[in-house]
Amino acid sequence: MVKLIAFYKQPEDKAAFDEHYYNVHVPITEKIPGLQKMKVTKMVGTPTGDEPKFYLMCEMYYENHEALKNGMKSPEGKASAKDVMGFAGKLVSFAIGEEDE
Repeated sequence: MVKLIAFYKQPEDKAAFDEHYYNVHVPITEKIPGLQKMKVTKMVGTPTGDEPKFYLMCEMYYENHEALKNGMKSPEGKASAKDVMGFAGKLVSFAIGEEDE
């Protein structure tokens, strides 16, 4: 199992971020071919009680690297990438991970 992980830094306007993320971006992303599941985690704190560096993490699961690559090349993948760069380009960073079972 391979996953594309998006890490979002703290947005200035959390309500506006959430509105766009959940009502626009997630529905676009869910249509990417090969996407098996999507898990969103909202950060609520740190062990020291400070505000976390990241606001939200999204894990997008694919069967393998080829499925991920094909999903990103698809029209739906391109639409998701265009949308995220439009509303969160300065906040988001990505990594690809492989889960150990």
